Amino acid sequence: MKYRLLFSISRTHLWSRKKQSLIAALGVTFGIGAYIIMMSFMTGLNGLLDGLILNRTPHLHLYNEIKPTLKQPVDLYSPYASQEKVVKSIKPKTSQIRIHNAIPLIAFLSEQSYVKGVTAQVKAQAFYLGGTSQLNGVISGIEVLKEGELYNLNDYIIEGSLKDLAQNENGIILGAGISKKLSLQVGSVIQIATPKGDIQAMKIVGLYQSGIADVDNVQSYVNIKMAQRIMGQSNNYITDINIKLLDMTQAPKLAKKMSDLFDLTAIDIQTANAQFETGSSIRTLISYAVSITLLIVAGFGIYNILNMLIYEKMNDIAILKATGFSGKDVKWIFISQALIIGFIGGLLGLILGYVVTVIIDRTPFDTAALPTIKTFPINYDIGYYIIGITFAMISTFFAGYFPSRKAEKIDPVDIIRGQ
Repeated sequence: MKYRLLFSISRTHLWSRKKQSLIAALGVTFGIGAYIIMMSFMTGLNGLLDGLILNRTPHLHLYNEIKPTLKQPVDLYSPYASQEKVVKSIKPKTSQIRIHNAIPLIAFLSEQSYVKGVTAQVKAQAFYLGGTSQLNGVISGIEVLKEGELYNLNDYIIEGSLKDLAQNENGIILGAGISKKLSLQVGSVIQIATPKGDIQAMKIVGLYQSGIADVDNVQSYVNIKMAQRIMGQSNNYITDINIKLLDMTQAPKLAKKMSDLFDLTAIDIQTANAQFETGSSIRTLISYAVSITLLIVAGFGIYNILNMLIYEKMNDIAILKATGFSGKDVKWIFISQALIIGFIGGLLGLILGYVVTVIIDRTPFDTAALPTIKTFPINYDIGYYIIGITFAMISTFFAGYFPSRKAEKIDPVDIIRGQ
């Protein structure tokens, strides 16, 4: 019964100062709303960028790297063993680009418990011919359906599909930049010339656009058997092995292990995208910093309003104490006022944040750099809403606690004597 009475007094105080109470609640509303909007948009944007970069990047990439021999002949000459040697203009050692015993290696990796999927690739340099025009390019021979399943390649195909490529051994998915330069379209035939001078006619079954011009101007995809044929190699000719793990964080450790075990260069996804991940982390950190600042500012607004309210309600506080209310009761009256403001303002903030994010999510976003994205990215993570209302209640509690301590210590005799 006592708590109901205290709550009734708090509500009466707030209602008697409707304008100030509304301003305090709106401060929380806009603070929480801005937090929800910013975090939903920024994490949605980070998720989009992660998808564009990280989803197309294997967790582990195995290949044979061309590099100079670590030990030169002079190192093997015993009379010079104890002397410092300087060798200039070292040439790369003679080595094959292909991966030795690639097919058994792929079978072995596919059986490992930590591996989600393994795909083979054949990369070949080529020239795209269009009349008298000739463009440098890179052709990637892929296991079509597995590539689409593991690396979402379909998301970057603006015309045609991977199924068309899988069903057409002589087909090619051409980079959008190449298509534009050579005035080609889906259904056209393009001639591919190899560095050896061989020419292969291929049917364009799709167009690929990553949003990165340097890639779209050279990259194309064919069936792995076609790439092997272009290179004039047998079916066991494989230049790259891409691995997708169940746990991406294990990639650096496994990269070192596989490099030592198979005598191949192994690049993990963290190393390949270190700069991108740093940018993503900084964007997230800035979003949290700005959002928390907005909530703290809203808390200070409540503190100022309640502080002024206490000075204006000195007579009421004196009367309450004179009629038997303890200092603790008075303190909880003002704390409950702050919590009421925080709760109502927080709920309105959640509603405001959700409504604005829905509007952003439905706003058209059309750019040639991201052809498959039609609207702005939004992350509807319920965790942000829980954090928002929790922070609103905590910040408003402390915003009301400090002024309420002043009210608790007020001596009613001094107030009444002053009147």
